[in-house]
Order: sequence, then structure tokens, then C-alpha cells
Amino acid sequence: ELIRDSKVVVITASRGRITTTRTDLLAVNVPLAKEIAQKIRKYNDGAKIVIVTNPLDVVTYVVLKETGFPRESVIGMGSSLDSNRFRYLLAKSLDVNMSKIEGMVMGEHGDSMVPIFSTAKCDEKPVLSMLEQNETARITEELRNYWKLLKTFKEASVFGAAKNAFDIVKAIVQDEKLQIPASVSLEGEYGLSDVCLGVPITVGKTGVAKINKIDLEWSELKSLNDSAEIIRNNIIKIKN
Repeated sequence: ELIRDSKVVVITASRGRITTTRTDLLAVNVPLAKEIAQKIRKYNDGAKIVIVTNPLDVVTYVVLKETGFPRESVIGMGSSLDSNRFRYLLAKSLDVNMSKIEGMVMGEHGDSMVPIFSTAKCDEKPVLSMLEQNETARITEELRNYWKLLKTFKEASVFGAAKNAFDIVKAIVQDEKLQIPASVSLEGEYGLSDVCLGVPITVGKTGVAKINKIDLEWSELKSLNDSAEIIRNNIIKIKN
């Protein structure tokens, strides 16, 4: 009944726990996602879908293919959560309030996520002018392993994931034109196709109102391509 009447459906279901990496859940959560997607297609073919289930980018891809919905209708929450963590780590490193930090993360919601230092700012100033080179490497490593820190205190991210999923749902329901990075299906954007991964988007009543293009440094674009390849390889595993 919830699926039938909902304008937005949020998928958070999981059958396992992460131990070493989010792809630990590939074998158990992909069949679950397919089952849920089929029910959404049957009972509510106009729904917008927000994915929280890991491995998020693969599950986003699977739900999109299984429903046959337009790509605008399926959004993976992951990169928006990663971006908040990135902003927090930058604020901690620069000893400033997090509200002064702008920053985003692209790519996989996983070990190959790509923090975009080239566009990150602190009080409107580029953070790269304030950080040593070794600090960017340390922050990247800390960001990619942030879930492990959380796991020492509790089972998984709860409030952060819930808040970011809520923001996306609210933006769809109220057509707020929210600008965030999130996992969506790409059709040539950033030179990538037939893969779902985190890129900057605008969220509105149609789901993905726009995929936003930003200029990346060569190294960031290469890392994004590497991240896409990892996601594609995981998609191949579930097809075989």
C-alpha cells in the first residue's frame, strides 16, 4: 500500500552487513533490489525512487533497469552524504565552522569516491591554497574510510543517511531545485555512459531536473573514470 500511494519511494532495505567494503552486499542486496523494483513498477509506475541501499551505485543501476523508468526518476543518495563528510573533514583540518566550507564528492559511494578539491572553498577561497599536498591525501583516505570510524561507535550511518534522503524527497515533493551530488545514470556526461555514479545534479519535481557540468582537473576526471570502471565491473558480476 505504501508503494502504491507514494509519490516518492525510498529504498533502504538490506539483507547483510558491511565488513570490508560496501560491495560485500552485492550478492544479497541486488536480488532484493530487483524484487522491490518489480513491485514498484507494478503498483506505482509514476514513482520517483531514492536509493539508500548499498552497494548504492550498482543498486541504483539495477533499480533503473528493472523498473524501466526514465533515468530522471531514480536517484542514489550516496554522494550527497559523502560530500557532507568531506565538508566536515575540511572544516576540521582548517579549524573553521563547517558552514564556511563548500565541497563535493563525485563517483562511487565506496572506496573509489572522488573528493573534488579543485572546486572546494573555505570562505570563498580555494581550499587548495590552504592545504598541504599530503593533507589532501590524508583527507581522501579518511573520507573513504569514514564508515569504518562510524562502525566503531554503531552499526552504520543512520542520521546522516536519513537526513540526506529526506532532503532529496522534500526537494521532489516541493520542487525545491536542490543542488547536490547524487548517483544517476549517465548518457555521455563527463564522457561516461551506461553507469550510475555520483555527479552534481539539480533535484526537482521530476526527480533529476538537470545533470550539472563542472570543470574538473585532469587527475579528478581520471579518478572519476577509474571509479566508473569499478562500478561497471561490479555490474558485470551481477549479470554473470
